[in-house]
Amino acid sequence: MRQRNDDLEADWAAFAQRFATSLRTARHKANLSQEDVAYRAGLTRYTYQKYEKGESRPGHSANPTLRTLLALTQVLGITLTDLVPGNAPDLRSR
Repeated sequence: MRQRNDDLEADWAAFAQRFATSLRTARHKANLSQEDVAYRAGLTRYTYQKYEKGESRPGHSANPTLRTLLALTQVLGITLTDLVPGNAPDLRSR
């Protein structure tokens, strides 16, 4: 069973990195700084920077709340499907 959890964590980390890339790309397209996005979304700059690194906190893959995701899409002027990458890991068997 340990192998399945390790594989799932690796898949989630890869997914979080794709999310981070989407977030960075959207911010650059919107011509905003990290501080601008963070402030407008109601986040600290530190928290936002962690999301752009694919982390929620050091050593843990990003896992923003739905509220945070919606705030980010509104600030960046994109849709949720533009921000969240496809091919999400299968979390059903956790």
